[in-house]
Amino acid sequence: MSVRIWGTGAGALAVLFAAGVWARGSSAVDAALWAEVRPVIEARLVARSAGTGTGESEPAAGARWFCRAEALDLEASGDRVRAGIDSLCEEFGVHEGALVLFGGAETPQVVRLERDTAHGGYRVVSTEEAPDDADTAWYEKHFSPYAESRIHKKMASAGLEAAARTHFGLPADAPVRDS
Repeated sequence: MSVRIWGTGAGALAVLFAAGVWARGSSAVDAALWAEVRPVIEARLVARSAGTGTGESEPAAGARWFCRAEALDLEASGDRVRAGIDSLCEEFGVHEGALVLFGGAETPQVVRLERDTAHGGYRVVSTEEAPDDADTAWYEKHFSPYAESRIHKKMASAGLEAAARTHFGLPADAPVRDS
């Protein structure tokens, strides 16, 4: 009887160990590489968002886009990088001492970059966003299983709100209102 219990316990431990190794290995993102490509990716996100928001129709609000990216997959091959990301872009303005949220979107996408030897760093070569009607097959094709499991977790906008408050010279406790 004790051999059965030990055998079952050892099998359970092996499964837990394998799951832990898989989760740790698949979630590892090269922090130094991400620190190098993230600003380029986020600048591209802001540039692509410009001209698409409703806040721009209210010049007094001074609306501006703020974007943040989270790395889901990150692969380097020579001078090229493939970044599977989840991005959150929100358009903020200001009205009567409050931050105004005009809109935004969270979008999984694949960004391809290559080293820009003339200017240092990297430059974005292409981006591919999930279509509005993306199905499971699209995500399976573009992201690892670990990344795919994290895609639909809502990204927090607190960092974007803080950046917007700073940009507009508002106090840290300024309220956020919807337009």
